[in-house]
Amino acid sequence: MALQPDMKELAARARADLRVGLPVVLREGDEAALVVSAETVTPARLAELRKIAPPFVAITPRRAETLKARAYSDLVARVRLPDEAGIDWIRALADPADDLATPMKGPFATIRGGSETIAHHAILLAKSAMLLPAAIVVPVGEAEAFARENSLTLLDLSDAPESLWASGRLEEVSSGRVPMAVSKAGRLHVFRPVDGGEEHYAVEIGRPDRHSPVLARLHSACFTGDVLGSLKCDCGPQLHAALEAMGREGAGVLLYLNQEGRGIGLANKMRAYSLQDQGFDTVEANHRLGFEDDERDFRIGSEILKALGFNAVRLMTNNPRKVAMMEAQGIAVAERVPLKVGEGDLNRAYLATKARKSGHLL
Repeated sequence: MALQPDMKELAARARADLRVGLPVVLREGDEAALVVSAETVTPARLAELRKIAPPFVAITPRRAETLKARAYSDLVARVRLPDEAGIDWIRALADPADDLATPMKGPFATIRGGSETIAHHAILLAKSAMLLPAAIVVPVGEAEAFARENSLTLLDLSDAPESLWASGRLEEVSSGRVPMAVSKAGRLHVFRPVDGGEEHYAVEIGRPDRHSPVLARLHSACFTGDVLGSLKCDCGPQLHAALEAMGREGAGVLLYLNQEGRGIGLANKMRAYSLQDQGFDTVEANHRLGFEDDERDFRIGSEILKALGFNAVRLMTNNPRKVAMMEAQGIAVAERVPLKVGEGDLNRAYLATKARKSGHLL
């Protein structure tokens, strides 16, 4: 029926539920479980969950490695929740903020064998909600009846790909002329995923020829660098240098993608910054939080370019991964244009880590 939500729409509802601390019912075949964020669960809800069945906490193998807990898998680690463990124990498991202050966590009992699908998708759901990648999982029976009786969102994972949690198909919802310092001939296009996720923007300078490679930049949102002028990264200088280059040339497209902190969100990015203050580099900080080096999806950029009528670019980037992703998605990269600006005393080590560990050409 047209009035019923499809899988993408249910996934959007599930993300919102997790962010406010509501459980979601995930089902795969004959198995089902309640899933709630380790970051947003309340003591009262945890107590109710325990009445249903013994819970466990799903964390990523990256986080499990930090905690020296056996993952038994490259997808997820399932840590048994001790009877006496409360919210503080769960938060300490999920959040590395106090790892150095209390290094003797554990030992942890982890689950081996059996289906990992629900636990794995619980992690993907938490990541897509921009929460810490950790979720409390409680097996339940009669998934439909349980969800209906408790007014909970139910997602059937039997045919759900991992892309269920990625950004949905984009549609342009509006555009308007924006005279800018670099060019009076500016236009801002706003694209919105059909699942209601974060909007992304395309800044068009001049009237770029759709039949020639356009000077383009895929820029991930960086509130601290772009707005506050943070000296911990080179994002702000890169943003302004790219716009200035397009202004000088008289044409270009800057894609401003809302994928803060390499796709982990601003709250988790600030957690990573705090870990960097403890002595970890940017990659190590992401790993301790349970994320990969880079969680961004650059396919969003290629989709926006195609929607605007472009099929070839001169890409302003130091990141070979962006070039590879563009070409894999059917956007020809006629030239990689280096963008080496913004290095200073406070970000030199950060940039060196990007070059050494993430392959950036600096």
